[in-house]
Amino acid sequence: MRINEEIRAREVRLVSEGGEQLGIVPLTEALHIAAEKSLDLVEIAPNAKPPVCKLMDYGKYKYEQAKREKEARKKQKVVEVKEVKLRPNIEAHDFETKARSVQRFLNSGDKVKVTIMFRGREITHPDQGKMLCLKLAEFLNEQAVIEREPKVEGRNMIMILSPVTNKHD
Repeated sequence: MRINEEIRAREVRLVSEGGEQLGIVPLTEALHIAAEKSLDLVEIAPNAKPPVCKLMDYGKYKYEQAKREKEARKKQKVVEVKEVKLRPNIEAHDFETKARSVQRFLNSGDKVKVTIMFRGREITHPDQGKMLCLKLAEFLNEQAVIEREPKVEGRNMIMILSPVTNKHD
């Protein structure tokens, strides 16, 4: 955004601080009006013919804009990816405990990376890991959708679940 002497057009369409059109005026006259009112001349539409300039307190404008951006950043939720590690021959109770922690992560809006860790010769039975992943996804079908299908990577099988977004809210 160009202000005051940085503006390079001969004529500008001038808009007052209240938003009313003051018409097309020479740049020197617009700068003079801005100086009289102790305001800045700010180019708000440089591509228009002639460019549109507004009379405003530029420092105050920048402050307001920074405040709005800060507020917008505050309202954004950063989605984290939580990880839960399982073994292919996990006991039923342990599975339920892990499933509840996955459920808690999903309810707080985070994605969950489910990792099945294979040790030794367990890697020769990736179907057991896949069944475990699908069992977990089935257990959580109300809260989660599978973002990434179970896939073997090295000695681990990884599946990513993301929280269900309610479309009727």
